[in-house]
Amino acid sequence: MERMDTTHSPSLTGKTCTIQHNSTNRNNQNEISSSTTIDMLKDCCNNKLVKTSDKHAKFLLENLNLLRKQKELCDVILIVGQNKIPAHRAVLSGTEIDLISNKIYFFSLACSSYFKAMFTGELAESRQTEIIIRDIDEYAMELLIEYCYTSRIVVDEKNVQMLLPAACILQIEEVQITCCEFLQKQLDPTNCLGIRAFADTHSCRELLRIADRYTQQHFIDVKESEEFLFLPINQLIDIISSDELNMTTFADTHSCRELLRIADRYTQQHFIDVKESEEFLFLPINQLIDIISSDELNMTSEEDVFNAVMQWVSCDVQQRKQYLPKILEHVRFPLMSARFLVNTVSSDSLIRSDQTCRDLVDEAKDYLLLPQERLNMQGPRTRRRKPIKSSEVLFAVGGWCSGDAIASVEMFDPTTNEWRAVSPMSKRRCGVGVAVLNNLLYAVGGHDGVSYLNSVERFDPQTNQWSNDVAPTSSCRTSVGVAVLDGCLFAVGGQDGISCLNLVEKYDPSTQRWSRITSMGTKRLGVAVAVLDGYLYAIGGSDGQSPLNTVERYDSKTNKWSPVASMTTRRKHLGCAVYNGFIYAVGGRDDATELSTAERYNPKSNQWSPVVAMNSRRSGVGLAVVNNNLMAIGGFDGASYLKSVELYDSESNSWKLHGGMNYRRLGGGVGVIKVQQYDSILYGTNFASGSSSTSPDDSKNRSLSKLVDL
Repeated sequence: MERMDTTHSPSLTGKTCTIQHNSTNRNNQNEISSSTTIDMLKDCCNNKLVKTSDKHAKFLLENLNLLRKQKELCDVILIVGQNKIPAHRAVLSGTEIDLISNKIYFFSLACSSYFKAMFTGELAESRQTEIIIRDIDEYAMELLIEYCYTSRIVVDEKNVQMLLPAACILQIEEVQITCCEFLQKQLDPTNCLGIRAFADTHSCRELLRIADRYTQQHFIDVKESEEFLFLPINQLIDIISSDELNMTTFADTHSCRELLRIADRYTQQHFIDVKESEEFLFLPINQLIDIISSDELNMTSEEDVFNAVMQWVSCDVQQRKQYLPKILEHVRFPLMSARFLVNTVSSDSLIRSDQTCRDLVDEAKDYLLLPQERLNMQGPRTRRRKPIKSSEVLFAVGGWCSGDAIASVEMFDPTTNEWRAVSPMSKRRCGVGVAVLNNLLYAVGGHDGVSYLNSVERFDPQTNQWSNDVAPTSSCRTSVGVAVLDGCLFAVGGQDGISCLNLVEKYDPSTQRWSRITSMGTKRLGVAVAVLDGYLYAIGGSDGQSPLNTVERYDSKTNKWSPVASMTTRRKHLGCAVYNGFIYAVGGRDDATELSTAERYNPKSNQWSPVVAMNSRRSGVGLAVVNNNLMAIGGFDGASYLKSVELYDSESNSWKLHGGMNYRRLGGGVGVIKVQQYDSILYGTNFASGSSSTSPDDSKNRSLSKLVDL
């Protein structure tokens, strides 16, 4: 590059640009570096050099923080208890300032609406240099002021209870969110009600929602906790009350109404237990009606609903009997047994004494006695309730598609028979091992198209987010088998790019560490793994030379592997799953070709027996059980990558095509998670952040030889 002669004015697009040597230009030149983004804009009238520095704001705040600590150029002192904290109003409020005639704008996430209102409004504090801040812990204020200058905060169990209230008062939203995320991770059955009360006290609606959700999912354990015994009546009433039941979007979860909607769903799901509680007897009438009128009320029979209502009335008969006709309009008498209707309902003195109640009973009798007329008698009281149950959802993760490893993930909802994209992984992964632990989806190792991986990612279906805070395996692994045994994750075999592996590692979520266990007797890549009757099975694969039909199993009590019966066919890159007490092994590849055959292992007889073959040959296939249905997903048939899915019918011993994914996948992983529809972002709209349901160009099927053992 030639040196510019600054003694002459260079010609730029026919115009003259004079370069002057002054202090301003020298300073500007010093600011230009390789990390600075420079946009050259040519104006028809004036030539310009426009520069935007991505370091400037960071350096500015760092220097302002240094000045703050040195107590220089500060324009306000915050007095918190006995502590005096110097600061700059502009930084705390996040407003724009003018610096050396150049406008510098602060749109920092750390800015506080509290301070902005204080410093820019007509409050007396806007004119004071020393301001007393009340109701905030001194240490918490120090942390938050530091955060305003650095955007860094460390939340732990020692400071969260003082940090969150302070962040709420100062309206520093990012810190509130971080504290809530920390408390969410600390939830357990012994503290979830206390965390809920803490969130309620400080109006942290999102944490309130999360704590309620946790209570719903772990109610069996929560009700045994000491906190549950001291739950205030008004708090229980808040949980089960609802004004509206039709709020279904994810955006609504940040409102109090959405929290109450979720809590009301919990009451509906656990109505059999809730109606036995003492607090149920003190429900206001409108809340009682909201509960019993729901189509999603979970109960053994309609008789349970009637008995619960009469129990509520009997708590204060003289005051509540006037409401009985209004309440019983929402009890579905036509769905009761005739015996109960006659012997229990009709004989009740409160029912006999009210004409409206008697009419409801007569309506039910007509419905039961005149079955030929029921089509003309349909109404809200003849509609059967449909309680919401947790639905199993299938996830297809990564794989090889269109000549490259992919990061895409999609889920299959069996209630709609639809495949939909969810958030992709942070890395592309083919030959990835996938398993579900504690209702979270783990993706272990794989190959990104360039390198072998030892990293691990974890997916939370409630938030539709992947996290990378899982320890990596000690060895890079692709074509690895992953399964869950005794609450731990096991990574079995695979290859590291140099050799085929017989190494096995175990991940303990309580310690967040991987540890080596006894190695398998045989090296296996493309191995399938399954857990049955407390044993971990390693099935087939390749020893690096040829496909295997051998099988061995691991006993965690003895920390030993032992051989069991071999399959009838040698298979690598097969799919396997436990179904109806058997281990099913399908597809894969033998010495010559991709396979469509299938077989199953009976642990009682220690024998493999053939199962009808699939419709397509499938190597690198995923196999999973979803709502008691065995499904074979994707793979490679020897010519094309597959997106098709087959469903096994055990009664007819046949495979049937069952739609297809959005992406063709070879060597992807599959996992099944129970998801409650009303409580997961996955069932909102546009949930697939950064992903698309549109498949890439499927015509670019490269030769399998390039990735046959990835």
